[in-house]
Amino acid sequence: MGTNNNLIYLDNNATTPTDPAVLETMLPYFNARFGNAASRTHALGWMAEEAVDQARNQIASLIGAQTKEIVFTSGATESNNLAIKGIAEAYRRKGKHLVTLKTEHNAVLDPCEYLEKRGYEVTYLDVGPDGLVDLDDLRQSIRPDTILVSIMWANNETGVIQPMERIGAICEEAGVLLMSDATQAVGKIPVDPKSAGVHLIAFSAHKMYGPKGVGALYISQRNPRVKVTAQMDGGGHERGMRSGTLNVPGIVGFGKAATIAQRTRAEEAKRLAGLRDQLETGILSRIEQTYVNGSTQHRLPHVTNISFKYMDGEALMMSFNQHIAVSSGSACTSASLDPSHVLLAMGLSGDMAHASLRFSLGRFTRASDIPKVIDQVAKSVDKLRSESPIWEMYKDGVDLDTIEW
Repeated sequence: MGTNNNLIYLDNNATTPTDPAVLETMLPYFNARFGNAASRTHALGWMAEEAVDQARNQIASLIGAQTKEIVFTSGATESNNLAIKGIAEAYRRKGKHLVTLKTEHNAVLDPCEYLEKRGYEVTYLDVGPDGLVDLDDLRQSIRPDTILVSIMWANNETGVIQPMERIGAICEEAGVLLMSDATQAVGKIPVDPKSAGVHLIAFSAHKMYGPKGVGALYISQRNPRVKVTAQMDGGGHERGMRSGTLNVPGIVGFGKAATIAQRTRAEEAKRLAGLRDQLETGILSRIEQTYVNGSTQHRLPHVTNISFKYMDGEALMMSFNQHIAVSSGSACTSASLDPSHVLLAMGLSGDMAHASLRFSLGRFTRASDIPKVIDQVAKSVDKLRSESPIWEMYKDGVDLDTIEW
């Protein structure tokens, strides 16, 4: 499953293949047990409801939450929208100010922009070159009218993990709600919103070997009990927070994926960190002028983001896309030719941001894939640089930073 026609898949932050055990668990709910979980009058409905309850339990267990704190959505994008817009609406009497990071996913930045057009104020905090938030900046950005701080648990492009417990303590002290887009973190590293002091988290099944089209929003129901105004009306499903017939097969798959993640996460993190380090060391030692972006101490075990100086990342990616699947940033914006907003916020130049690739390993990555990837990347870089006048100038000792292009 790691390869398809010799294609080595290293884009697991974009999506993961559905685990065969997850698919198997889902199949009966498409035909034999096809009931609507809201049909309370017959066995097929009860069966669906029972399956949804079990999955809700499995997902709650993965993050140390209560079952009733899990609201099902169509994915992390919807969860982020429901959290940000739902909090803004529910707490608007308290204030209209929100705080977030410049390096958030668009699923957070775009709802913030939406609120700004409606009279809310959003503070977008800078991060350091390591991609981490400055905790003093965060502390100072919180005002009496701040209703929400939204900081992602782990970045989708660099894998950098924010110090959520310390952020939680700052928000606790200020009496402000804290939400986190934990899409890349849940199932990969321990995520426990209760102990970190996080009141809402958004996450998704397809980043943890579950199906696409199903996600969840954790909403704290005790100490504090968080209110969220529904963004989708009609039928009052999910305790009135998210109407719509539940995607029973998807939810069942999500539950199974959560259980597998809980069981395998620790040893898988160790295995993938070893392979990731091997890949990173191989690339950095074989290819000159390569740099890792973001903190190497605080990051996800399976991700590395590398800049190949004096190169175009897109061209490099295209040169080996028959052999290796990687990306140059977020899958949601990869059609855009703009440099990554995450890398720019970390202080990289436009050229360096354009020269970056993200390698994200996964459950189906094999140890034997790594030397092949290093070889292929090195070959492609050598070939492209041998044809590049800029590389030639660099090799001739020209200081390219002083040139006006």
